[in-house]
Amino acid sequence: MALHDHAGAGRSSTVRHTAILLLLSGLTFITAATPPALAQSAPPVRAASVNPHAAHITEASQRFGIPEAWIVAVMRAESAGDVRAVSSAGATGLMQVMPDTWAELRTRYGLGRDPYEPRSNILAGTAYLREMWGRYGDVAAMLAAYNAGPARYDEHRSTGRPLSAETRAYVALLAPQLGVKSPSLHLATTPQRQTDWRDAPLFVVRSGDSHPADLPANGGASADRRSPVPAQGDDTPGTRAAPIFLARDDTGGRQ
Repeated sequence: MALHDHAGAGRSSTVRHTAILLLLSGLTFITAATPPALAQSAPPVRAASVNPHAAHITEASQRFGIPEAWIVAVMRAESAGDVRAVSSAGATGLMQVMPDTWAELRTRYGLGRDPYEPRSNILAGTAYLREMWGRYGDVAAMLAAYNAGPARYDEHRSTGRPLSAETRAYVALLAPQLGVKSPSLHLATTPQRQTDWRDAPLFVVRSGDSHPADLPANGGASADRRSPVPAQGDDTPGTRAAPIFLARDDTGGRQ
């Protein structure tokens, strides 16, 4: 009988010992599992800190009055963030600035010697965006001139010669990101009719007469209106200016 009681006591002691071990191992597991749970609740890292050029973008935005979102969008489209990017035409760096343009902007704004250096390249590209905005006062026109060059865009406006497919795709991609919801590109693909005798006026106008009925061709009047660059907090930048490309419906009216 005594032996039986001793064995039962031994089993009870073993059970208690096992329970204590299980309890301790459970506490160890909970303790080990705590750090990941706390890590998951940590605040996320700001997206801006991920961009290594954030400080340069802010500086360029403040210096030239161009919204940071515009700079980021153009940089992404131009180089996808590749500091050493070089186009087939010779444009360089994050903002893909052409060599002649770089040389002029470098002198004008006191930039560094290296066109690939991120800060100088971002400042140059933003300065060029600012100049194109000041020249046209229109988001889509600014983008087209930035991509194709102002001389080529002015030729498009004055003669109707279509812009390249690359430039049209560039504007179509970026304009919505800069606040122009749906820039129309149809007019750029429509050739102009050759001028002939039927275009001559019915009446000869003397040199001293006024021309009250004369209208500027190819949207010249709208190009003379300048709009301020939208503020950083503006949710719909660029919507105040008309798009550069006008589509025609079946009745010949403007859409």
